[in-house]
Amino acid sequence: MAMTNPFTFLQQVRSETAKVTWPSRRETMISTIMVLSMVVLASIFFFAVDQLYGWGFDLVFGLGR
Repeated sequence: MAMTNPFTFLQQVRSETAKVTWPSRRETMISTIMVLSMVVLASIFFFAVDQLYGWGFDLVFGLGR
């Protein structure tokens, strides 16, 4: 495999970077808000499930007390 000249490599990287369609500030903000809201919803869901499992196990295994 032939080594590419570092200068040529940087030119190729710059050329490929110019082809990328970057998201707008608005698209980035909307995506960020969506991700954060899903994280909050998932954390509430898993907290609730954890609490229900804890209550269930206490109910089942706490009968002998």
